[in-house]
Amino acid sequence: MKAVRDAVPIDAVVSEYLQLRSAGGGNLKGLCPFHDEKSPSFQVSPSKGLFHCFGCQEGGDTIAFVMKIDHLSFSETVERLAALAGITLRYEEGGYNPTHQRGERVRLVEAHKAAAQFYVEQLDSAEAEIGRKFLAERGFDQSAAEHFGVGYSPAGWDHLTRYLRGKGFSDKELTLSGLSQEGRRGPIDRFRGRLMWPIRDITGEVVGFGARKLRDDDNGPKYLNTPETAIYKKSQVLYGIDLAKKEIAKTSRAVVVEGYTDVMACHLAGVTTAIATCGTSFGGDHIKILRRLLMDNASAEVVFTFDGDAAGQKAALRAFEDDQKFAAETSIAITPGGMDPCDLRLAKGDAAVASLVETRTPLFEFAIRHVVSRHNLETPAGRAAALDEAAPIVANIKNIAIQHESAVQLAGILGILDTQFVVKRVAQLARWARDRGGRGPAAPQDRRPTPSYDAAPAAPSGPALNLRSPAHRTERELLKLALQRPELVSPAFDAYGADEFTAPPYAAVRQVIEEAGGAEQGARNASDYLAQVREAAPNDTVRALVTELAVEPIMRKTVDEIYAGEQLIRVRLRAVDRRILDVQGTLARLGGPHADPEQLAAVQNELWVLQQYAQSLRNHGAAAL
Repeated sequence: MKAVRDAVPIDAVVSEYLQLRSAGGGNLKGLCPFHDEKSPSFQVSPSKGLFHCFGCQEGGDTIAFVMKIDHLSFSETVERLAALAGITLRYEEGGYNPTHQRGERVRLVEAHKAAAQFYVEQLDSAEAEIGRKFLAERGFDQSAAEHFGVGYSPAGWDHLTRYLRGKGFSDKELTLSGLSQEGRRGPIDRFRGRLMWPIRDITGEVVGFGARKLRDDDNGPKYLNTPETAIYKKSQVLYGIDLAKKEIAKTSRAVVVEGYTDVMACHLAGVTTAIATCGTSFGGDHIKILRRLLMDNASAEVVFTFDGDAAGQKAALRAFEDDQKFAAETSIAITPGGMDPCDLRLAKGDAAVASLVETRTPLFEFAIRHVVSRHNLETPAGRAAALDEAAPIVANIKNIAIQHESAVQLAGILGILDTQFVVKRVAQLARWARDRGGRGPAAPQDRRPTPSYDAAPAAPSGPALNLRSPAHRTERELLKLALQRPELVSPAFDAYGADEFTAPPYAAVRQVIEEAGGAEQGARNASDYLAQVREAAPNDTVRALVTELAVEPIMRKTVDEIYAGEQLIRVRLRAVDRRILDVQGTLARLGGPHADPEQLAAVQNELWVLQQYAQSLRNHGAAAL
């Protein structure tokens, strides 16, 4: 066992599944494949032959990694690693016998490997002329077919089944693999008379097939894929990932296309980061695969290519729903004239396919333009309606810097000259979404659907904490005081709402303090206070932040009532100033000859009260709270 473990370097094995970078000290790091994370906490030590994730605590040697990630038994894993290293295993008498105890997954993979070779050989047959013609008409020669392992399934009933039986596979194994199906007189081939694309997992093993109809008398669907099996889950495989993974990791870009021939066309045109889903929409499990390769670099990008027709636009908008799950920038490249990349390569050559990716548009901009196109921007009412529908899309962008730039862009698309009005409107919607997560105020009268943030105290999200932000620094300092020195901020702190904390994680901590009895409870009963706050936390994420803030040093050597008062004032004053901007925006919208006098007077009165309160806070400090 030691010989197998030592013969295959752990970093070489792990690199088949995710991108690794130097972590210093001879170690490597990457995004953990066993849990979702935004920054790499998964480390590999090549010298020790070990891996460990500091996020989910998974760890072990090469064998443990392969067992965990591919759901293999110990013996199956040893066999796979031995095959990689070219080591011949000896099986002791009475022990594990590979002829009848070999693991199911290994057997299914071996059956697919044999089937792939069989299909490739059949592509040279006379019967497969129709398949070779299909490829040639789409610009793919013999070398292209060989590169992608394209093959042909004979039109008879059981050619592959008989071939694999001859290789020692049982009827049960052939049925479990999805390569055969039950017929009237036993198993028959699932794929017959079709062009065959092998679908490989990220390590390059064939786990399924995509089969294209070639003949008019074939009553099946245009594309027929392997059914769900122990080794094939269509929501977890990406066609071409085995060929594209190294270039995706190297360039921090992935191009998502719609079909097998599109992947082929892109790769042959030099876009070697192209991949495709296998008969299903692009979803969460696909995102996880790409994130581990892209490493969530600031410059990482995922480019979707869709036809410009209604179905393509619908697919693009579905992709946009998952946009926030990427740290990468997402873009869309609409193919001209409704042509897919394969058609485009045929009509205009390789350069046109390469330039298609370069003429991409940010996905959020595509979604905004799609929404805006439904409104008449020539009228004020049309522009206002478009803003009401598009602003929540921009507000849902979690990166504050991108959100701001997108709001400016939205103003230009709508033709609204007052850019700051649009920026404030977007910021307001983003705040309302966070506030509702923190049990804050509801949205205003228009009741239009706003983006669904996961920023509830149970799972804080939204903009990342940015300690360069004066607001975030002050909010953090006030929470540290409320946890460590509650007597200095009580009772004023307990009157602060979660909406006064602009970072959702901080709003979550504020909520937890309230549920534990508030800072006043801490001032009265300091010994149990922190334990009560931690117990009130809805999950480990919030609990960990409470712990962090409770032990982090306060930024002033002398911590007294004056310092505590300064933090209370800064947080409250920023909240009041934000509300003043909101009310001023409301006032601007209400202005005009048709304004409701009573509503206008109420808003003007609220603005006057807020301005007076802000002035009092500036003049009198904590005494004005």
